[in-house]
Amino acid sequence: MKDFSQFNDRYQSDLEGCAFETLAVRAGQVRSAECEHSEAIFPTSSYVFNSAAEAAARFAGESAGNVYSRYTNPTVRTFEDRLATLEGGEACAATSSGMAAIYAVALAHLKAGDHVLCSASVFGSTIMLFEKFLRKFNVSIDYVDLLDLNDWKNKTRENTRLFFLESPSNPLNDVADLEGIAAIAKAANALFVVDNCFCTPALQRPLQWGADLVVHSATKYIDGQGRCVGGAVVGSAELIEPVIGVLRSAGPTMSPFNAWVFTKGLETLSLRMKAHSENALQLAQWLQQHPNVKTVNYCGLDNHPGHALAKKQQSGFGGVLSFEVTGGRDEAWQVVDATRMISITANLGDVKTTITHPGTTTHGRLSEEERQKAGISQALLRVAVGLENIDDIQRDLARGLDAL
Repeated sequence: MKDFSQFNDRYQSDLEGCAFETLAVRAGQVRSAECEHSEAIFPTSSYVFNSAAEAAARFAGESAGNVYSRYTNPTVRTFEDRLATLEGGEACAATSSGMAAIYAVALAHLKAGDHVLCSASVFGSTIMLFEKFLRKFNVSIDYVDLLDLNDWKNKTRENTRLFFLESPSNPLNDVADLEGIAAIAKAANALFVVDNCFCTPALQRPLQWGADLVVHSATKYIDGQGRCVGGAVVGSAELIEPVIGVLRSAGPTMSPFNAWVFTKGLETLSLRMKAHSENALQLAQWLQQHPNVKTVNYCGLDNHPGHALAKKQQSGFGGVLSFEVTGGRDEAWQVVDATRMISITANLGDVKTTITHPGTTTHGRLSEEERQKAGISQALLRVAVGLENIDDIQRDLARGLDAL
């Protein structure tokens, strides 16, 4: 068989300096001797070695190559290389879910006695992970106001080792000052980790603003069609290496098929994120005018407190917004139940528009006090705006809103 290693070296070097859209389609692909045009799927659990000596060298990490698909697989590696390139990172570790990505970072970079600062306005499962599991290992956590730099600074301790946040936040669309928080974390010798799920690298690259690690739920926009569950961590090779060690030993890794789906998702990511952002802005502006909507949370609106900062850090405003209806939980549920097209589900990032009531779904496991700290009222609804015609999305929401 022909040796394609020289071709692959030339092919990848030709991508240097290419635009985001080109890298999203081409980066990370390594063609086999079959010279496939689309990326191949390698659904294998293990690999065959030429000798006992070669096997020993691979397992010891003394020679490069595949060992076992729990932590080395060509299809997964293609996805990792492509996402790392798009985020501007040196390396990536793909995981079985977004929550697995966060947990792998914690296991890799925290120890008993360490302290974590986390924004109060994060996904409910992230808070549950920190509270129910990290605390069991004598890791302490304090929650801070995402927008208050003094709060981040004042709650930092000598043993603070990790800052964690989402920006824009789920579901209120608050926008963090990434540069400002990065400076505080650096002064404290703490890792700064940003969940970039809402924007993806198509709209925001946190590493450029001082983050040390970026985590993703690839389940969301990276897939884009609600097909697979997966996650990823991106950063320097030095910081990713211990994360890979966790994955190798504990096993919450991405399957080859899911990695192939996510790689295909990256190819259209830029186009989709632009379209999601356009639809979301139009919907947010329409909701602002509705008499039965009290507030709209979308950083693309001119009157949003984080609008100017979002324009600085992001190239678009994303597809997720939230709004409060007049009334409380009953009225919010009425709007949800009146929809006929929009999917009632807590997932987001899909080409199909979704709606959920955060207080009883994504943040339902939190106490009422925790929900209040996170700004989650019972009147709040979150919409992940899809790619349907905007008039159809508005008409479906109006069924319930007009009846309040």
